[in-house]
Amino acid sequence: MLTKWGIVARGIVAGGVAVLVAAPGVAAAQPSFPSLPPDAPSISFPVPGTAQPPDINPAPPTSGRTRPPTAPPVTLPRSVNVQLKLERDGGLTVREQVVVQAKQTMTRVAPLRVGDRVFTVRNATTRGKGSVEVTPDALTIHAAEGANEIDYTVDGAVADLGDHLEVRWQVASGWDTKLLALRASLLTPKPGRDFVCLAGPAGSTDICDSALTDASGILRVVQSNLDKGDRVDVSAELPSGLVPANARFDSTGTSAFALTPLGGAGLGLVALLLVGGFVVLWTKRSRDVGALAADVGPVELIANNDGAVTFASPDGILPGQAGMVVDERADSHDLAATVVDLAVRNYLWVTEANDDWQIVRRNPADDALTDYERAVYVALLPAGTDSVTLSVLRASPPDLAAAKSALQDDAVKRGWFVRRPNSVGRLGLIGAAVIAVGVLGTVALAVAGGPALLGIAVVIGGIGLLVGARFVPVRSKAGVALAQQVRGVAAYLGGVTAEAVPTDRELVFSRSLPFALALGETERWLAGFGPVDPAGIQWFAAQDEAVSADQERFASRIAAFLGALDGALGRSGSHGQFSAR
Repeated sequence: MLTKWGIVARGIVAGGVAVLVAAPGVAAAQPSFPSLPPDAPSISFPVPGTAQPPDINPAPPTSGRTRPPTAPPVTLPRSVNVQLKLERDGGLTVREQVVVQAKQTMTRVAPLRVGDRVFTVRNATTRGKGSVEVTPDALTIHAAEGANEIDYTVDGAVADLGDHLEVRWQVASGWDTKLLALRASLLTPKPGRDFVCLAGPAGSTDICDSALTDASGILRVVQSNLDKGDRVDVSAELPSGLVPANARFDSTGTSAFALTPLGGAGLGLVALLLVGGFVVLWTKRSRDVGALAADVGPVELIANNDGAVTFASPDGILPGQAGMVVDERADSHDLAATVVDLAVRNYLWVTEANDDWQIVRRNPADDALTDYERAVYVALLPAGTDSVTLSVLRASPPDLAAAKSALQDDAVKRGWFVRRPNSVGRLGLIGAAVIAVGVLGTVALAVAGGPALLGIAVVIGGIGLLVGARFVPVRSKAGVALAQQVRGVAAYLGGVTAEAVPTDRELVFSRSLPFALALGETERWLAGFGPVDPAGIQWFAAQDEAVSADQERFASRIAAFLGALDGALGRSGSHGQFSAR
């Protein structure tokens, strides 16, 4: 416990008294406690500026206790004399003599909570022009000009530390002016030991100017020039069982983070809101998952109108968009499907050359393309580049971050997604702002001694919003409905047969192929659709004429190209994180 109060100042000098620096003043009688034993040494203070009496022997007396002669004390403006006496019942009676400069006042607000130690004050009285007020949290002394005398009793000053007792009190604290001199004495039923006297701001470990014991074990403390608000903290060890221990400790009442009704109500309200919010999120996600897990029938990509085959995707969705709506990710499959779709729509041309595949610019990107399609086009063929091979793309992967970002933005803009899948959305940004406000509020309340748990409650609420934002379903209602239709398209691609498309087979094959690639149905689409006429495929050319003449070998080369393209684009990193939307 001594380490809890600070550094121990061991100033035990048998038979010694303090010698102080001179200061002029008017002599005044030092107040004394009643019922002192007739042979007890004087508890008045040595007079600053006087020489040590020559007849004081610094060694303990050899026979009987005698009262060592002392010079009369002096009073200085802005000085305080304090006498402490530990009673047999454990109460600490205190007498403070406060000398105030003419036409001025002095006020002391002494805290009754020091760390987790709780003191109480009773029987407070004054003599003179001053006044005293006691609350559960503080002892307040108002001293008027001249001499003021205040008496009170402190309970809670004696702590049981197992093998010994500790008596402790702050003989000075909370003064609203600088003290020129402070003198204090501590009288206990039996002499104490291991005295500690700390002076300075709260929490400092500076020892007092002087803390000595006389031949009878009475501690005498002298401190000069004590700054406004500083404290003098005195403690001593006593034999176990000497007096009843009455120290009280209350860790909940000493901290701004104590669980108060206001703080508890704030935490309870936040907990209730979080539980309610996560119930709502759980319900929404369950509906989303349930809708996507429901059985759907095939959704054809073609319509036969009086013998004319028309290609039509649900809601006009493009292959790259279809893949993202289903898995909520902008990945290499979606971008590879976009490259093939651009080739099918006559923007690019693919040719096999020397065991490699070359992508050639056929038509420039125009306003008919979406932002993400244009970003894919530019990433593959930057300005001044007319062609690129897959081997080059594998060796130097293009930066597809802009394309992936544009694909996510496209889904949000069309109302299929409520936010970008890789962002926390507006709810997450609100949560981050709430966390910042909560942290600042917690610091401000803690410094001010207010209910800092309210700030903690706000921080917890912000964290809940930030975490919950990650669980908010990405798809809107329209996005869920579209995802179900796209799942139907995947079912159609995986179950189509050659007999199902008797005419315009090459057109249906080419327009559907990017969807099969994006939805992971490439192998089943190629196997189920059957051979196609290479002459009808205008966007892909095999290197060997013999391959071009063989429908099965031609289809196998297309499958090889698709795998190589997906692998080359899959090596491209995102090159950074996307911003929140």
